[in-house]
Amino acid sequence: MKRTFLAIVILISLSLFGLILLQVSWFKNLLETTRTQYYNNYNQVAVTVANELYNTNNKQIIRLPKRSGTIFGTDPHLYHNIKPITVEQKFTQQEVSEMIRKHLERNHLKHVDFEFAIAEPNDEPEMASKNFYDAYWDTINNKRFIVPVIPINNNDIEIGAAENLVIMAIAFDQQIWKSLRWIVLGAGLFTIVIIAAFFVTVKSLLKQKKLSEIKSDFINNMTHEFKTPLATISLAVDALRNEKVQADREKSRYFSNIIKEENIRMNKHVETILQAALMDRQELQLNLKPIHIHELITDTVDTYELQLQEKGGEIQLMLNAKHDVINADEVHFTNLISNLVDNAIKYSKDKLKIIISTHSTKNNLVIRIEDNGIGMSKESVKRIFEKFYRAHTGNLHNVKGFGLGMSYVKTVIDAHKGKIKVESVLGKGSSFTIDVPLAEQQI
Repeated sequence: MKRTFLAIVILISLSLFGLILLQVSWFKNLLETTRTQYYNNYNQVAVTVANELYNTNNKQIIRLPKRSGTIFGTDPHLYHNIKPITVEQKFTQQEVSEMIRKHLERNHLKHVDFEFAIAEPNDEPEMASKNFYDAYWDTINNKRFIVPVIPINNNDIEIGAAENLVIMAIAFDQQIWKSLRWIVLGAGLFTIVIIAAFFVTVKSLLKQKKLSEIKSDFINNMTHEFKTPLATISLAVDALRNEKVQADREKSRYFSNIIKEENIRMNKHVETILQAALMDRQELQLNLKPIHIHELITDTVDTYELQLQEKGGEIQLMLNAKHDVINADEVHFTNLISNLVDNAIKYSKDKLKIIISTHSTKNNLVIRIEDNGIGMSKESVKRIFEKFYRAHTGNLHNVKGFGLGMSYVKTVIDAHKGKIKVESVLGKGSSFTIDVPLAEQQI
């Protein structure tokens, strides 16, 4: 089981790691592809708008040899005497902005920020949007797209107005990331789901392993608990068959009582298992009625007199609660107190002393049961109310049971809308504090 579990964890971990690496590689390629696509789309928009501005102006055209130019285009000295109609004379700034926005949307660039300008080479822009100058010089975050407002062919440049259209893509990389945000979120969510599924799988495997161990322990405990009384009954029956024992009425009565006591013991074990089954199905039925807890505690403690004498222990009662009436199920609440006292006796050492005290607050009754027994570790305190869990008893090997008692206690407390708190120090003892609501007439 350990090797299988380890193999499953390793294989799932490698698969998860490989999937994450593939997603990272895929996303890098997607990011680069999207960046190229955005760049081409912006460039296409700039060319289209520039041509549209030129064609709408219907400018005078002359042909000149192509020359190297400045960042804004052709050398202006080649056509310094030409004075065609400028873009500013034909269009308003709002019209140019709307034209750019229209073509951006056609090229799948909706809701992007941009600034623009129309400028002559080596001169101040004749038309510029409000934040163009700030955007133009911020080349770290923004991307420039400069296109002459004239048609271009392979050999010549047809010159209308010596102007350039400059479009600034604001926060270019942020626009790319924004366009990919749902893909990133989806991939991230998908990865988180896979990781969560991995942990749930591992947790389920661990839980299954733990349940398997608990099942084995439970079967071993149950076998032992039933084997002992059955063996005792078998010996008592064999003794009763003996003629000498049959002739002695006192011995016959003794062995008959043994059979009866062991039968009662077995019935208690069966009842405990049935109670556990009821708790699993959440079918714990309560017959609530007003009960004086002080009387219930006193009666319960009296049943342990013989066991205390055998242990050389004592129970000290400090029932100081001013109000002690609660609405409770008498049978289940008696079993609750009985289980706590029984545990204190089971996990005891020499000179056992159990103190049961009560006090009442405005709305609740507080019952405290403390002992000077072997105590529990922090791990046992955390798990004490788990079904089938049994605290380690060190050198004590005579502690019997199925590990269902404390789970039953917690279920009964919850059913009565109460709380239970455990405090324990290993080697010094334990204390259980129960807090349950008082009956309404006492509040």
